[in-house]
Amino acid sequence: MVGVMMSTSTGAMNSLLGKLTTLMGEEFAKLKNLRKEVKFIKDELGSMKDTLEVLADVDKLDPQTKSWRDTLREMSYDIEDIIDDFMHHIGKKSESENQGFAKKTVRLLKKLRVRHQIASRIKEIKELVLEITNLVGVEGPAEELENLLKDENEKFKVVSIVGFGGLGKTTLANVVYGKLKNSFSHCAFVPVSQKPDITKLLHGLMSQLGCTPSSHHCGLNVMLDQLREHLHNKRYLIIIDDLWGVSDWDIIKRAFPENDLGSRAIVTTRVQEVAAACCSNHHDYILQMKPLNDKHSRRLFFGRIFGREDACPNTLRDVSVEILQKCGGLPLAIISIAGLLASEGPNQEELEHVRNSLGSMSGTKLTLQGMRQILNLSYKDLPCHLKTCLLYLGMYPEDYTIKRSDLERQWMAEGFVSKENGQDMEKNARNYFNELVNRSLVQPVEFDSSGSVTECKVHDMMLDLILVKCAEENFLTVVDGSQANTAPEYKVRRLSVRLNDASNGTLLLGKISLSQVRSVMIFGRSENQNILPLSKFKFLRVLFIKDYPTSIDLTGMNELYQLRYVQIDGSGDDVHLPTQIRGLQQLETFDIWYCASVPSDIVYLPHLLHLSIGRLRGLPDGIGKMKSLRSLCGFNLSVNSLDNIKGLGEMTNMRDLALTGHIAYHDQDGIMDVLNSSLKKLGSLEFLRIYIHGCTDGLSPPCSLQRLATMQFPWGDSYFSRVPNWPREFHNLRVLQFIVDELLTEDVGIVADLPSLTDLDLHVRRPPKEMIVIYGRGTFPALKQFTLSLSNASYLTFQAGAMPMLQRFKITFSVKGWKKNGAGPAGIEHLPALEEVSAYIEHNQATESEWSSSEYAFRSAVEMHPGNPRIEVEHSNWMSMKIHVITDGDGLLFLPAGRSSFTVFAPCAT
Repeated sequence: MVGVMMSTSTGAMNSLLGKLTTLMGEEFAKLKNLRKEVKFIKDELGSMKDTLEVLADVDKLDPQTKSWRDTLREMSYDIEDIIDDFMHHIGKKSESENQGFAKKTVRLLKKLRVRHQIASRIKEIKELVLEITNLVGVEGPAEELENLLKDENEKFKVVSIVGFGGLGKTTLANVVYGKLKNSFSHCAFVPVSQKPDITKLLHGLMSQLGCTPSSHHCGLNVMLDQLREHLHNKRYLIIIDDLWGVSDWDIIKRAFPENDLGSRAIVTTRVQEVAAACCSNHHDYILQMKPLNDKHSRRLFFGRIFGREDACPNTLRDVSVEILQKCGGLPLAIISIAGLLASEGPNQEELEHVRNSLGSMSGTKLTLQGMRQILNLSYKDLPCHLKTCLLYLGMYPEDYTIKRSDLERQWMAEGFVSKENGQDMEKNARNYFNELVNRSLVQPVEFDSSGSVTECKVHDMMLDLILVKCAEENFLTVVDGSQANTAPEYKVRRLSVRLNDASNGTLLLGKISLSQVRSVMIFGRSENQNILPLSKFKFLRVLFIKDYPTSIDLTGMNELYQLRYVQIDGSGDDVHLPTQIRGLQQLETFDIWYCASVPSDIVYLPHLLHLSIGRLRGLPDGIGKMKSLRSLCGFNLSVNSLDNIKGLGEMTNMRDLALTGHIAYHDQDGIMDVLNSSLKKLGSLEFLRIYIHGCTDGLSPPCSLQRLATMQFPWGDSYFSRVPNWPREFHNLRVLQFIVDELLTEDVGIVADLPSLTDLDLHVRRPPKEMIVIYGRGTFPALKQFTLSLSNASYLTFQAGAMPMLQRFKITFSVKGWKKNGAGPAGIEHLPALEEVSAYIEHNQATESEWSSSEYAFRSAVEMHPGNPRIEVEHSNWMSMKIHVITDGDGLLFLPAGRSSFTVFAPCAT
């Protein structure tokens, strides 16, 4: 693909040839008469690049050719580093001599990258999650597992699910977990992986169970004691997913008290010995996963490719059945092959090629090598640029939830994304991501309201293949302390460091040369503050640090002139940045939540697209110069100057803005007027998040918005006294999340006719004074999800014809006073498309009889619906309000990067 700078097959060759072309340009040629020499190098490397691309399609190379390929690919990286260094220093020299070199170069590059708006549609892929999560054929095993868990024995019981990788053990556990969790007061689902960080696992378990650790740095035994104490009088359900070792179970099980309250645990594993140990050798409690039978295999395979089995042409049926037999009933294998064929457009030639590629494999005894062969076929079918993007996923640990926006921006920073024909690189990166999802190579985890995947994971067997390919291509290096760290055979280009509490990061890096590293990611905990010797990372482009608990010294960052992406998501004190970072002229993403201070010259970074800083940090004056900025998360109205608030209006490329702080009630400085004036100038703004403490009635956002969210926090809401009038004009608004002090029926009418609104979330602070009626006649014509927090559900009524497209209805209400207007909400049966209803019922010191009666009344109201929508009810002594911000993945205020939702707790309005 033209325009792709970096790939697995050609290394840095594409990027290098582009830079050699620049060196042949008029301005560079004047410097040292390099044109003739550079042309020779360019021509030679061009022919070598063509050969590399041919070799990429050859399955097996003789040792001599393979060695030549590897050497050439490594050389391309080294040459590019040299040229980058040369261009950097020549540029600095020209600046010092006032020759205007840098400005001319920037102007040239801008001409080469003229951007045009291109029409694109986000693919509707939410339905694929049903296929990717392998739900076909799970009904029988799910019923068997439920029966094992539901017996009358109230003693703590562990049930193991055991089977080969790719059989759907996690899917089965997930399905049963979703069905049964409402029968337990405390539930958690935690992945383990082959090399678990037990401390991190226990922290995750505590978080899900609502158990606050006494200290972030508390020891293993302390956490186990706290968990056991927290659960000792609770009925709990715990899923331990993908357990590999008996010794790990011996530690984890100490957190679970045997309290005779009917508590249960489910463990998934590939190892029979582990399954037996978890069940204390009660073999009746072991569920052996089996491959899909022929009926379910056909349903999954043909459904993915043709929509249904009878839609398969007769000419393709025989070869399809042959392919299916080689998959051996493994859902992962079936999904992978079907995804490959669906992406190609199935035809006789393609199906025969796939069948022949699978050779003599027999599905009756599919081995790990056979499964890898199937996945490898899907990998080989990828175009070169997607192979590169897929391999980059190997930088993340097993079972890690990867945020789409992070991945896309990292791809761009590395040069993996095409920029041909003036296309927007961010849209191209989104297309790359969606293609990997469509091919079932990554697994969706979270969706936004339009059905687009915002977070994903990689199946451990696919990750295994990725890491094998990465080793073959010297694409990345993983350092986790599991083996002796010797000097690698090839230079390290990308480095993923996995720490634990005991790890000494400096020792882990050992003999690795860091000067050629282009991406470094660090996961986990270490007490060593000097894990990053920045002076050694000369050509670094991507810096990503996750869960680092101590202060981090990044004061040497300004020398990393190739740096394009920085994200530090620590849980410790502060990130210490240099006072000036103007040297980072290529920087595109700067996401540092816990920074001690913001560099004074950040406004002079010409390519900065995404900026996220702590909510208490102000920006230096002059932010109007940041014309390229597309997202700004953490602009605090309380600490930024009035000139900076005016400067917001000059950031005309802004698409996503998060406002924080506080505006005084009397607003003597006129901050709200200045803010509104600036917002009106942001014609490209699509998403506005409001975290302004207190009433925001004076706010008037621009009509271009597609998403608007105000937030509720324990320390105070960002709210409107009533629904304001200006949303009437927001014809592009798709997502609206509002907190209002009071809600009347006429207020609902303000947003009822919005033609694009698909997701509405209303939180009402005060008890209603009258019935809230959702009128019929086609109100809310596009709405698919409605979330409402109200003191009393019985105040809500749906009339016939209202919300004709509504699929999901979520309501939070209090037990107190539920009988006042009868069971509610009324008229749910009038919602023709309704599929799912969820209720969060706050007890508010009610008796068990009262909250049981309120749940029964609510269920009765929902069961009047002729379509039998799925019902889910949760109880709490505090209102548990899950705030899910629908986002393009550009980071969330008050949240560590990588999270798209969180739960806050506040007393329920009564």
